[in-house]
Amino acid sequence: MSLLRLENVTASYGASQALFGVSLEVAEGEVLALMGRNGMGKSTTVKTICKLLPATAGTIHFADHDLAGVPAHRAARMGIGLVPEGRRCFTNLTVLENLTAAARAGEWDLAKVATLFPRLEERKSQSAASLSGGEQQMLAIGRALMTNPRLLILDEATEGLAPIVRQEIWASIAMLKAQTGMAILLVDKSLRELRQVADRAVVLERGETVWRGAMTDVTTQYLGV
Repeated sequence: MSLLRLENVTASYGASQALFGVSLEVAEGEVLALMGRNGMGKSTTVKTICKLLPATAGTIHFADHDLAGVPAHRAARMGIGLVPEGRRCFTNLTVLENLTAAARAGEWDLAKVATLFPRLEERKSQSAASLSGGEQQMLAIGRALMTNPRLLILDEATEGLAPIVRQEIWASIAMLKAQTGMAILLVDKSLRELRQVADRAVVLERGETVWRGAMTDVTTQYLGV
């Protein structure tokens, strides 16, 4: 059963159309990779799902609810957790304050986030601004988990990180897949790592879905690799 379903979604930035027909589905407990070259509409698709950018046509359903007209804060409360590109931690707040600001009742709490990312527990009294890029990424993921989402969206969660930190992030995603029933939507360029965690993939080309299938069958035709 689909938790998230987009059908022929279009979206624009003012007079400039960015999405021309995006269709995808994420099932309960599934990991879906959203792929494509730079500028092909992946982050714009994420913004439309999270209601940060209105869709101009098509439909978006989450947990059997039509998201048309739903504001971003309500979409988050319905169970859509976002780890945005560029992390966007509250740099003037401590690690603990970042985590508790987003907290909602559920399985994920401070102790469980600390188990996933022990460094956050070690640095809980530090300001987010004092963290390394990798630690800020862990904080961004932990903050999203504290909302206890049904769908976790990670937009370029490993971009710009040192290789050893990238592997820590990928290991945490693999753990989430193995030990939780959470659905995950991954935007990333690392084909090798995606093949290890994703069940299926959707490829975008110029703001349109051009390929859907099993992750093991992903073609490089549209990926520029």
